[in-house]
Amino acid sequence: MDSRAERLCGCLKRVATGCFLALVLHQGCLILTASDPSDYSLERLRSLVLRRWWRRTALLWITVGSLSLWTLRHELAALNQYFTWTALRYGLAYNRLAAIGLGLCVGLTVALLVGESRHILFGLSEAERNRLQKLQKQIDLKGKNHPLWEDLHGR
Repeated sequence: MDSRAERLCGCLKRVATGCFLALVLHQGCLILTASDPSDYSLERLRSLVLRRWWRRTALLWITVGSLSLWTLRHELAALNQYFTWTALRYGLAYNRLAAIGLGLCVGLTVALLVGESRHILFGLSEAERNRLQKLQKQIDLKGKNHPLWEDLHGR
């Protein structure tokens, strides 16, 4: 392998470290290989937890986000006619509760997107892997009484 292919291979191994499926460069071809079976259960648990966070975020947007936008409807109509950053600033400053609600919704959405992007690029970090393993042990100890038991172990 030439040095460029070796760098690509090293980069792909580093990207796919925490994933269930790993991309490996072998004789100039990309091969998709399965990694450790415990990684599959951790990846499944991670996707279940992430799905719950997205549901909470959607519920937050439906409740708090819509109420905040409804409170700001007059300011948004004025901004639609003539947009200035000053008008936006004063609209949010004089409707502090609506600004906090929108900030909460936008902040949680951005945090989830950044976390998912980090996971796609770098895989599971050691801290996240340890946290998921601890959660998996708690689910296994609690058994069928845990809300994630059936989703994790099948029905």
